[in-house]
Amino acid sequence: MIVILGYNCKIMRVVIVEDEDLAAHGLKQRLQDQDILYIGSITRLSTVKEAVDYFREHTPDLVFLDIHLADGNSMTILDAVRISVPVIFTTAYDVYALEAFKHFTVDYLLKPFDTEDLCRALSKYNSIKEKYSEIHHVEALKRHLGKGRENYQRRFLVSHGHRLQPVGDNDITFFYATGKHLFIYTNDGNSYLYNSTVKELIHKLDPDIFFRINRNYIVHTQAIDRVVKHRSQRLELILKHDVPEDGPVFVSKNEVRGFVEWMGK
Repeated sequence: MIVILGYNCKIMRVVIVEDEDLAAHGLKQRLQDQDILYIGSITRLSTVKEAVDYFREHTPDLVFLDIHLADGNSMTILDAVRISVPVIFTTAYDVYALEAFKHFTVDYLLKPFDTEDLCRALSKYNSIKEKYSEIHHVEALKRHLGKGRENYQRRFLVSHGHRLQPVGDNDITFFYATGKHLFIYTNDGNSYLYNSTVKELIHKLDPDIFFRINRNYIVHTQAIDRVVKHRSQRLELILKHDVPEDGPVFVSKNEVRGFVEWMGK
């Protein structure tokens, strides 16, 4: 299923790519009932061929994309044509989530999703659109969401209930490892299990904004409230959000020099 909306006007164009009549009609009705976006038109496409032909000639504003269509996998649409607008995937299959987030993806909704899930995805898109309303080119917005900044990982796919959602690097307070598990802690106070290790992850992160302070923590520069200097040159970090363990958070002795240089950038 695909929905597309315009950046330079309040009236937005929507395209739904969905081969099931009931699902297409239901999404169309839900979208028309929402007042979070000003939707001017909704176009329904039902096959891979239809979608490829459409996107070769048209550039809408937002895309809701179902994975399995009557004539094939809709991922082939993304291989055949370049869709440079936001995409919201809607599917009953979670196995395509990692592949989906290689594209300009805002959200990945697993069927059956409810109106609350749809509203959350639309709100996410709308907040991005409003924040960057002065940007008239899609490529600039793509860079904000992580495309075009290929050197470092900018988004992290996590499970949240029956949904898979991306977490942006600037929404992260710190990564915390305990035992064999790694958790992402976010600015809104939530935490998510993430399938990686501190050792693997640190090489994928932007070193300008993340630093591994010890074997358990990788912190975001904006998450540090203040640094307390103790005897023997030990540095304690006071973070802006609660930490998962009791006691102070220290920079390991081997990382003190690098941390001080990092903080001074």
